[in-house]
Amino acid sequence: MQQDTNTAITEQKLPVMEHFYTIQGEGFYQGHAAYFIRLGGCDVGCVWCDVKESWDADAHPKYSIDEMVNWVVDAQAPLAVITGGEPLLHQLDGLTTALKNKGIKTNIETSGSSPLSGDWDWICVSPKKFKAPLNEVVAIANELKVVVFNKTDFEWAEKHAALVNNQCKLYLQPEWDKSAQVLPLIIDYVKQNPKWKISLQVHKYMNIP
Repeated sequence: MQQDTNTAITEQKLPVMEHFYTIQGEGFYQGHAAYFIRLGGCDVGCVWCDVKESWDADAHPKYSIDEMVNWVVDAQAPLAVITGGEPLLHQLDGLTTALKNKGIKTNIETSGSSPLSGDWDWICVSPKKFKAPLNEVVAIANELKVVVFNKTDFEWAEKHAALVNNQCKLYLQPEWDKSAQVLPLIIDYVKQNPKWKISLQVHKYMNIP
């Protein structure tokens, strides 16, 4: 039975929109070298999403876990960030096990709207109003990152900050296209509520993926 399970994991294939070695531009790991694997498929549908081409899982080629792990190993990357789309639409136990077997740290960026799978060193939950996160995923998040599109998002952020554990890092991030309007609001809010920190998409300022 164990051999059958291992074979199933080895043969599992996941849709990948893109993958690249870069610098993490957001949140707690900002500035760290990281290999990003963007999985296809999303059922959240944020209107301001900048990777809407990731939504259709069938539009992207599928790769085996061995192939995906080899990308990270060949780049000599210390950290793999699994993102999307919504990566938790896929069963990720096999992928994280294979990465960890190579000594690679695992990080997921998720809306938290689907059940958690995988063995993660860091869980970043970015809750979206379009499909609310599951409380059990929010409760184990290492990082809560709320994208601020308008003033009502501060209330949304506080609602979910009340659900996280005491060690969870809290970030407010301006939606890129509205940053000129909302960043001043975020600055004022963080000054008044210093439990929050500001996350900026610095990779866009550096013009890297």
